[in-house]
Amino acid sequence: MSLPDVLKRGDEFLSEFPRRSHLWQLASHGTCLFTVGVSKLILKAFYNVKLNNFEKLENAIDRSVTENRGLMTVMNHMSVVDDPFIWGVFPWRIYTDLDQIRWCLGAHNVCFQSKFLANFFSLGKVLSTERFGGGPFQGSIDASIRLLSPDDTLDLEWTPHHVEASKTDKTQESLPKFDKKYLPPVLRSKPSWVHVYPEGFVLQLQPPYANSMRYFKWGITRMILESTKAPIVVPIFTTGFEKIAPESAAGTAVERYLPRNFGAEINVTVGDPIDDTIIENYRQEWKKLVEKYYDPESPTDLTEELKTGKEAQALRSKLAAELRAHVAIIRNQERKFPEEDQKFSSPNWWKLYTQTEGASDPRVQFIGKNWAIRRLQKFLKENDEGEANIDKNLNSKSEEKK
Repeated sequence: MSLPDVLKRGDEFLSEFPRRSHLWQLASHGTCLFTVGVSKLILKAFYNVKLNNFEKLENAIDRSVTENRGLMTVMNHMSVVDDPFIWGVFPWRIYTDLDQIRWCLGAHNVCFQSKFLANFFSLGKVLSTERFGGGPFQGSIDASIRLLSPDDTLDLEWTPHHVEASKTDKTQESLPKFDKKYLPPVLRSKPSWVHVYPEGFVLQLQPPYANSMRYFKWGITRMILESTKAPIVVPIFTTGFEKIAPESAAGTAVERYLPRNFGAEINVTVGDPIDDTIIENYRQEWKKLVEKYYDPESPTDLTEELKTGKEAQALRSKLAAELRAHVAIIRNQERKFPEEDQKFSSPNWWKLYTQTEGASDPRVQFIGKNWAIRRLQKFLKENDEGEANIDKNLNSKSEEKK
């Protein structure tokens, strides 16, 4: 369930580009098809591609139309070329309709650092996402919630169910209305498909920890909990893209984006959609929290308790762990990889490991760099150094206690 102000902010974010324009739609479809075509050409010419269980994704795409629901795909993140090369793996037939092409989130400092790139990636249906401080309550997440919400469900504004009808007039009057004259910011014929990399950063680890995952961040949980209708959620696990762009070349200007390891296997495995009952149970928990912590004076937006309260955070953490577990099922049962070390599913372990730049567990070695470290992000403003120092001080105090 979604609150009206969240949907409004999503609309405003999407309105930054003329996505209702037929010319924009044509250019967007052309950009997507061109990118998919180049990806297919490279993969077919130089690599051994294996696609498993694609029918599960294709069935989910069909269901999203017949059930009038958004579609979300959740995938591990092992390479900077995961996107767009993942789209070169799937058959051409799913790209004939622009509405059937996925949306995804892209780092603002990488994909939107110039006007040309901003337009190119926006035409490619990428949403600008701020790292290091943006968090789960930013425009791209609100926009994703909006995209997953069918246009004809926007009148499903939430009202406290326990308030008597005779006393709800003031509340109802304060709710923004999506009237008949309302035009959504995206010209579309069906609910959208949003593809996410919940780890937030590429992860390539040295053996014996190869093919492991980071913990999943909370932004994805907002998309599931706050869309007006529950999306269909499909997990995907891939390997091989890290062979095309190994992080060992990340520090070089040219080699970073030059394909290598020709002939390597690219393996994409689609899992079963997460049971709707599981998703609905989490959404019911969220609804109870909204009813418990909404602000009667401003019932259309998230309160601080719904953003940072312990119960809300616990629910998001639990759902994020659930999503990660479903991707891990493909990794372990379908692909037959050895079980991951359990610590890799812990947000606290990763935060300490990143804050100490690996010193907290030297057995875990990256291929290349851990880009979650603030010091490595040159785009951050100088005043952000203060936050980095705070993190280091907190870690020092933690070590002293030990």
